[in-house]
Amino acid sequence: MRRMSMDGVWLSTPDVHPDSRGTFHEAFRQDTFTEAVGHPFSLAQANVSVSRRGVLRGIHFAAVPPGQAKFVSCLHGAVLDVAVDLRVGSPTFGSYTAHELSSRNGASLYVAEGMGHAFIALTDEATVMYLCSAVYTPHREHTLDPFDPTLGIDWPHDLAPVLSPRDREAPSLAQLASDNVLPSYESCLAHARVRRA
Repeated sequence: MRRMSMDGVWLSTPDVHPDSRGTFHEAFRQDTFTEAVGHPFSLAQANVSVSRRGVLRGIHFAAVPPGQAKFVSCLHGAVLDVAVDLRVGSPTFGSYTAHELSSRNGASLYVAEGMGHAFIALTDEATVMYLCSAVYTPHREHTLDPFDPTLGIDWPHDLAPVLSPRDREAPSLAQLASDNVLPSYESCLAHARVRRA
């Protein structure tokens, strides 16, 4: 696992071993994760979504604490997976990182608490599994407009995005900041310190 340019996101690119039967790779290892991130991953819930080409899910985030960290993998097909720094006071607030996750490359993205997460399906069908550090709690869950121009996310231009009504009507970053919904960088760092302890 390697840390991305913004604190709170790590990319896991395993060795994929092919043979005459197919392929094998280690999708997750607790010891490797703990060494990279500084604390073990606490699994509370595992979600699987199946999306057709162009389906865009997100941007989603949860209130901190406890927040909801995600370890995201694409089991079938391919997605463009995006993490957005939503932590007010962070040096990289409002910036994003994007990576292709696919069943071919076996890559996974770890998105820490306080980060926003979204993905768009690049193939006719894409199956995504995300391991979550906390259970889904509706009143703590929030959405952000994935097309907010202040974020400038470079979504694939050859796709016609398909969104849920909730994601389509999501507020802007400025609106969420005005409503004091966004997590603070300090609260996320404090939460991470507790987990490391």
